Amino acid sequence: MSSAQQAAFQAGSGVSPANLLAGIAAVTLTLAIIWGAWVVLGSFRAWQGGQADLFDLAWAALRASIILMVLGFYLR
Repeated sequence: MSSAQQAAFQAGSGVSPANLLAGIAAVTLTLAIIWGAWVVLGSFRAWQGGQADLFDLAWAALRASIILMVLGFYLR
């Protein structure tokens, strides 16, 4: 954005564009971390109940970790 657009945005919303982007990134990463914990806990409960192998638990945790790392890289 140009400086005039940034000034108009801040005057209209009361927040700078950089702060808004940081807030959106923080909310997105928070939801992604909650999702990752839900995936890992669900897999752990399945493993604990005998419905999944240890390999399935490790694979679910690895996939969730990779997704969180990629998302964190793009949102930083």
